[in-house]
Amino acid sequence: MTDLPEDAVEEAERLTRLARDAVDDNAADAYRERRDDLLAEHEFVARVREGDDTLVCYPSEWIDDEGTVRLGDVEDTDRAAEVSLAGPGEQGDYDDAAARNAELVERVREEHGDVHGDNAAAFADFMNNHYARPMDTASAHEREQFLAEFFPRNAWPSDEQRDAVEESLDLVDAVAET
Repeated sequence: MTDLPEDAVEEAERLTRLARDAVDDNAADAYRERRDDLLAEHEFVARVREGDDTLVCYPSEWIDDEGTVRLGDVEDTDRAAEVSLAGPGEQGDYDDAAARNAELVERVREEHGDVHGDNAAAFADFMNNHYARPMDTASAHEREQFLAEFFPRNAWPSDEQRDAVEESLDLVDAVAET
């Protein structure tokens, strides 16, 4: 009954993030396979709890024949390792991210006008509040989440903003590179 080493937890988190953000399905599968092999060396298995976007590494002895974890049968649940995938990861703290995002919003607004500036501001709000990371570090998954969920529900966009939002996100990346 050993605990999972911290460096194995960190590597499992890194591989899980890479798999989630991979553009190619084969690459995502390869990252997950590497993660699973790493954890198997320590007799652990990974699950991603979708409800709160958390990587959980369980001792493999907790898994029943159907592949289900039965926590009610486990005496010491502290052996599991949990890592939030929704947080900032390695990218820094909220204040630094918010300052960087405010700078990017202002540059988009100055160089490309209010419609793109307003869209950039909505994206900044999303990245600040949900990930505490600069907009120009957003993964494909985070951009998709913004476009599908946050933007239509929370930004109250005009028709002009809706038509331009994907271009606005590209402009955030463009001004970040200059």
